[in-house]
Amino acid sequence: MKIISYNVNGIRAAMRKGFIDWLKSANPDVICIQETKANKDQVEIAEIEAAGYSHHYWFSAEKKGYSGVAIFSKEEPKHVEYGTGIASMDMEGRNIRVDYDHISVMSLYLPSGTNMARLEHKLEYMAMFQEYVNDLKKTVPNLVICGDYNICHEAIDIHDPVRNKNVSGFLPVEREWIGNFIESGFIDSFRHFNKEPHNYTWWSYRANSRANNKGWRIDYNMVAQPLQENLKRAVILPEAHHSDHCPHLVELEW
Repeated sequence: MKIISYNVNGIRAAMRKGFIDWLKSANPDVICIQETKANKDQVEIAEIEAAGYSHHYWFSAEKKGYSGVAIFSKEEPKHVEYGTGIASMDMEGRNIRVDYDHISVMSLYLPSGTNMARLEHKLEYMAMFQEYVNDLKKTVPNLVICGDYNICHEAIDIHDPVRNKNVSGFLPVEREWIGNFIESGFIDSFRHFNKEPHNYTWWSYRANSRANNKGWRIDYNMVAQPLQENLKRAVILPEAHHSDHCPHLVELEW
């Protein structure tokens, strides 16, 4: 099973930049989208279906043109879970999950902490999300949580750890949380296979950051421990240029 996660920074803009042709070529079984910035009825659904994804599920923010997650799948899931049931999390459209026979896949878009108010919201969200996942794993143990976590875990995951030590996304409290999240029963699938530096999933639009590879690895495919033996590979796909993020893939086999 090939799963890709991609923060597209606006699905309609990404589609205008060739996203559909890229999707056909990448050919995942499931793709988790973050930051759709659109409701389903605002998107050319026929193009997605023509690419082979007749099963597509959307969970948009209450605020128009903001946030939002989606999952496109070749196979129809047994169940689709929209949101978490926690109002302060769900109003921004940040979680959607599909369940299959052997695996459940979630698309997650964790908030960013662009100012003090948003940082407080992010920290509250992180705490509630951890509790939600702890409970979820009791009934859904084979869980893959794909998405934009808006956190770099280690110094290796950011191009300039010294200058960014006081920037949201690399704050000690955020790094501690994602470390604890992994310790709670998840595998950072990319790092499971690749220990090398200079592998990033997001670059600022400023100062030619992407061309100079001055990036951050803030997107993860977190795989629950029971699936460790099923892990086949995990890679970042930086050649895709539809967003300020790039896609990242995890493949499992049974």
